[in-house]
Amino acid sequence: MHLIPDLSLGPNLAVFAVIALVIAVVGTRLTEVADNLADRTGLGEAVIGAVLLGAATSLPGIVVSVTAGWRGEAELAMSNALGGIAVQTLFLAVADVVYRRANLEHAAASTANLAQSALLIILLAILLVAPYSPALTIAGIHPATIVLFAGYAFGLRVANDAEQLRMWTPRNTEETREDEPDSQALNQPVAPLWTRFIGLAAVLGVTGYILTNIASRLGHQTGMGETAVGIVLTSVVTSLPELVTSIAAVRRGALQLAVGGIIGGNAFDCLFAGAADVAYRDGSIYHAVSDPTLLWVALSVLMTGVLLLGLIRREKRGLGNVGFESASIAALYVLGVTLSLLV
Repeated sequence: MHLIPDLSLGPNLAVFAVIALVIAVVGTRLTEVADNLADRTGLGEAVIGAVLLGAATSLPGIVVSVTAGWRGEAELAMSNALGGIAVQTLFLAVADVVYRRANLEHAAASTANLAQSALLIILLAILLVAPYSPALTIAGIHPATIVLFAGYAFGLRVANDAEQLRMWTPRNTEETREDEPDSQALNQPVAPLWTRFIGLAAVLGVTGYILTNIASRLGHQTGMGETAVGIVLTSVVTSLPELVTSIAAVRRGALQLAVGGIIGGNAFDCLFAGAADVAYRDGSIYHAVSDPTLLWVALSVLMTGVLLLGLIRREKRGLGNVGFESASIAALYVLGVTLSLLV
């Protein structure tokens, strides 16, 4: 279903710009509500960012992947999901550049974010192994999909326990931004906050879906291939909410929310592949993807590993006040885009 009629290149670009602006406004307000919910519920920025904000900003992407899987477009479904993980990790590097006081990974120290990063690597590894497993399915669903969803649910519990039980705690420094509840947020009733969050998330999902349709048309109008459209264009567009919310969170001083939103959103994005496999009716979707798409799984593992190392190392200030992990992530993403366009 297309909510916008077919347009030529110029009008498509204009609609693209307008909807991107709407996403920027809605995403900023969604971040404010999520920050208040983190304080009001007592769950904390890292958990709320990983679960609620990450899921809400991922709505456009999951719609695209499931729709593409249902249409039998396995390559687009998988490249959109996996390309989104890579570009969202890049957006965390952008947020690091925006935060000038110190390296973002140093200031946003959180045990939950460490656990979420480890979970993300595990989920990506499942996606990397799945294409080399037998292509059997149960009711059209590959066993890797079941493992993926079960692993995500168990990983969320482990991440929450890591934050609540505090078996490991980061050492505070003068640049560490602790997650301290805001007094005004504590006085707000919970029900209206949930209502606003759900409403804004719904708007974000609809506008993101429209923007994705426009991006797909732009890709075809410019002659880009299906994999290139998924990796370079559609995945970037569906990830715009993550960019907006991470920068908005940094500017609010909700640093753990910014980092948790990206990492948690990436873990949630891994479920796109599982949801697309359920929608895909021609067998296992994992066995229908090409090597360029699998390359992005491997690159996402590498980028997440570098990010995890940065979260553990907690470098205070790097070259140009940007951490080594942010510079490395940006270089890896450029390498991936280059290889995708060349293959």
